[in-house]
Amino acid sequence: MRLLDTVGGPADLKDLTDQQLTDLAAEIRDVLVETVSRTGGHLGPNLGMVEITLAMHRVFDSPRDRLVYDTGHQTYVHKLLTGRAPKFDTLRQQGGLSGYPSQAESEHDIVENSHASTSLSYADGLAKAYRLRKEDRHVVALIGDGGLTGGMAWEALNNIAACDDLKLVVIVNDNGRSYSPTVGGLATHLTSLRTNPRYEKILDLVKTNLGRTPYVGPPMYEVLHGVKKGLKDMLAPQGMFEDLGLKYVGPVDGHDRVAMEDALAKAKAFGGPVLVHAVTQKGFGYAAAEQDEEDNFHQVRPAHKPRGWTDVFAEELVEIGHRRPDVVAITAAMLHPTGLAAFGQEFPDRIFDVGIAEQHAVTSAAGLAMGGLHPVVGLYATFLNRAFDQLLLDVALHKCGVTFVLDRAGVTGDDGASHNGMWDMSLLQVVPGLRLAAPRDGKRVAELLNEAIEVDDAPTVLRYAKGEVFPDLDAIDRIGTTDVLVRTGTDVLIVGIGAMAATAVDVAERLGAQGFGVTVVDPRWVKPVAPELVELAAEHKFVVTIEDNGRVGGCGAAIAQAIRDAGVGTPVRDFGIPQRFLDHAKRPAILQEIGLTGQELAREVIELITRDQGDAITSEPDTARGRPAGA
Repeated sequence: MRLLDTVGGPADLKDLTDQQLTDLAAEIRDVLVETVSRTGGHLGPNLGMVEITLAMHRVFDSPRDRLVYDTGHQTYVHKLLTGRAPKFDTLRQQGGLSGYPSQAESEHDIVENSHASTSLSYADGLAKAYRLRKEDRHVVALIGDGGLTGGMAWEALNNIAACDDLKLVVIVNDNGRSYSPTVGGLATHLTSLRTNPRYEKILDLVKTNLGRTPYVGPPMYEVLHGVKKGLKDMLAPQGMFEDLGLKYVGPVDGHDRVAMEDALAKAKAFGGPVLVHAVTQKGFGYAAAEQDEEDNFHQVRPAHKPRGWTDVFAEELVEIGHRRPDVVAITAAMLHPTGLAAFGQEFPDRIFDVGIAEQHAVTSAAGLAMGGLHPVVGLYATFLNRAFDQLLLDVALHKCGVTFVLDRAGVTGDDGASHNGMWDMSLLQVVPGLRLAAPRDGKRVAELLNEAIEVDDAPTVLRYAKGEVFPDLDAIDRIGTTDVLVRTGTDVLIVGIGAMAATAVDVAERLGAQGFGVTVVDPRWVKPVAPELVELAAEHKFVVTIEDNGRVGGCGAAIAQAIRDAGVGTPVRDFGIPQRFLDHAKRPAILQEIGLTGQELAREVIELITRDQGDAITSEPDTARGRPAGA
């Protein structure tokens, strides 16, 4: 029997011998590699977290002591040690374990956090709550994978340091990387900490020798202790933490479990906020991950990756870069995932990686635009939420020509609720002057990107799906800026938005088989609403909109409003993502579950038409008003 099979919870770790714990760490790494290679997920970060997680659970008593993880993809080892090992082979599968912390899975999970730089704020609030309630509980916040490059983390540290009686331990998992190598002044500073770890030995040597000299020794030590900060800044400059008022421990080898346990035990006993600086290697213990220069297997990549939406964008941006020397690019620690690496290689002086700092990225882009350049900001759609205020008031208010490219828009699937890009088209509807494009295929990605970059007096947004790019779906006609994809009659106008255009064509074919005449259009630019959509609505009996965005305030709602404002009485039915947090599963499974498939949509539209026709037939005349009852 494996040692891992005997661990039903953290308490089972406390009686294991050092050799057993070493063997257990090896077993955990084997399970991680075997499982994540099959299910997909975040391999590199978790390989680097094995000893730290073992130490955390041996020193602290979860769930009484609360463990809060930043960028929650670092919790696979935590899951294995908290009773979920028997189900670990279901990781990221429909109905199985989430790839992030989950309150529904375990009492050991409290924060379902998968966005960076937030753990310290959660921990600050938790620790203050326990202090006020007079509960003897510790809070441990694990931040790393670039999380300290986010401004929110430093706002929290500033507050944590001001409360000297909080039972709060901050562990900085310093692996020098987020997705790619972490950049910026902080990263450089932490690198100097990692490479000069000897100052404590020097200080201990001085203290030991002076302590042997009575009367003179202790006072002299206190004098020399005043030099301590300068000594530390010379040999391991962690002054930025101590200047905040935080007790600092480290650097500690994060792969040395005994050293980590010792550091955490000292931090726990201190009685106030302590920062423990652990140095780790992403992908540790698995040679293929350690040697992977791109991202240390941050996520497991398929051996034969099909051509994706991101690839099309990446290639076209390089072409644009050769034509337009004013085009620059900005990424928030996601150079490779957002497709900006190729542009950076071709134009190294025109790419800016700001770390996990979306707010700064957007306002910096505004500055670049004010300086005569045209920035392209590459983000995941879900991360745009974090910089909405900056887009609204720093970019749009100033009419800055900035192009935002939102990768992983719509239903993304495996990574769960926090990563579905289902809010962007609703949020962006309220931004004055902004233009929003949703390409339906690879050809339209290139086409609309070029159109977006031509706009220099307002923000433009291009959003596309995750994964393999759809086959090109050419138009049969264009009205204004709107592409006509199908035209067989005027019973139903279907507006297929972005990645849902192909689904709209599928619906049209099913309706056609039932004898209905259908027109399918792709607006291409979905904000502002094109006037031709209102004109087409007036020519049809029903309008149906389909989008992979939340229904509330989305494109369908905006189109319906434009139709009403024009005094057109054609009924509108909008289909989109229900406004709830979606469980993790493959994209097709989620679309099936929420009814966004050709078969389900066609059935609903036919029911809508049938119900409306039935109401018209069965209505009795309203002689008093001269119109059908209920009209």
